[in-house]
Amino acid sequence: MAETQEKPALLKPKFLQSLLGCCCGGQKLSHVNGDERSMMRALVKQKAAPGLEMVEREMPPIGENDVLIKVLRTGICGTDLHIESWDSWAQETLKTPIIPGHEFFGEVVQIGSRVHEVEVGQQVSGEGHIVCGLCRNCRAGRRQMCIRTLGVGVNRDGAFAEYIAIPESNVWVHHDAIDPDLGAIFDPFGNAVHTAMAFSLIGEDVLISGAGPIGLMSIAVARHLGARYIVVTDISEPRLELARSMGVDIALNVQKTRISESQKQLGMREGFDVGFEMSGHKTALPEMIDNLNHGGRVAMLGLPTESIDIDWSKVVTHMLTLKGIYGREMYETWTAMSSMLKSSELLRERISSVITDRLPASKWQEGFNIARAASSGKVVLDWTQL
Repeated sequence: MAETQEKPALLKPKFLQSLLGCCCGGQKLSHVNGDERSMMRALVKQKAAPGLEMVEREMPPIGENDVLIKVLRTGICGTDLHIESWDSWAQETLKTPIIPGHEFFGEVVQIGSRVHEVEVGQQVSGEGHIVCGLCRNCRAGRRQMCIRTLGVGVNRDGAFAEYIAIPESNVWVHHDAIDPDLGAIFDPFGNAVHTAMAFSLIGEDVLISGAGPIGLMSIAVARHLGARYIVVTDISEPRLELARSMGVDIALNVQKTRISESQKQLGMREGFDVGFEMSGHKTALPEMIDNLNHGGRVAMLGLPTESIDIDWSKVVTHMLTLKGIYGREMYETWTAMSSMLKSSELLRERISSVITDRLPASKWQEGFNIARAASSGKVVLDWTQL
């Protein structure tokens, strides 16, 4: 589950059923830019078994607070791989049939009667976590901590389709021109930004475990935010090579070299100040702790699939801070993402370079195979090519 940021939703009271989709009181779509249309192409998990199918599905209805978006690009996430393979997490979490996919970029084609800010024709991405708005955290403005979070493409139909409908509150409008491929990866980019902004990085030495797409983006963000030395670890040589292009000081294969060697190479004397644990691997966090300075801070994004043995006496006596990171701060992270990209051409180039494979949506299986191989960066599907 490394670099996968989805989890089972809690049991939902009746008032939350509307968040699962717009099946009650929704408007059936009749026109899209003047064209009558009732069906669309979608990549669907039809039954409780491995695999996905590209099929015809009814267009999503939209409620009065919803926005209908024509999907132009989608990113393939680790969550989507779990859904396709139908592993134990997917079996426990999903109800079929469902359209997966939560990383997307598209154009608004229709809005509900009570939508006030989003307009037809705008280019948008979407926040994949739909929240209740009524729990203590939501009311306090901490919506990313909603206890009833529902995932787009996990608990309700997602973006692997020609069209998707989501609440206006989940739509992020790109007011500045943006490449569609880059717009499609705002969701994982937000994971990287949320992680990197968990602690101050100005002049700090940063250790990152895991050079998957989110780990790679976190390198560029940490550099943008003022980190001094950045070391990233992984076991994939192709991904370590990508890390070097992102501005990392040392990209380390931990199957060959210990992290302590990087400290010697950089002339560090007291350990790393901040760690980003992006891998979820059971050995990554313990070794990170061994290489932190006293008072070190760790932002943990990677989801472990097995128990991790931690030296808690070291955590206590070295006064370390461990902080879990889930999703994106709604919507401070989104504001930070857009602002940083607008202010830095270098950051835009580095984040865009994480996209290593672009395929027509009709070749989705090839895209999934590339993503599953875990030897490249981000895979983006083009939904204008079906």
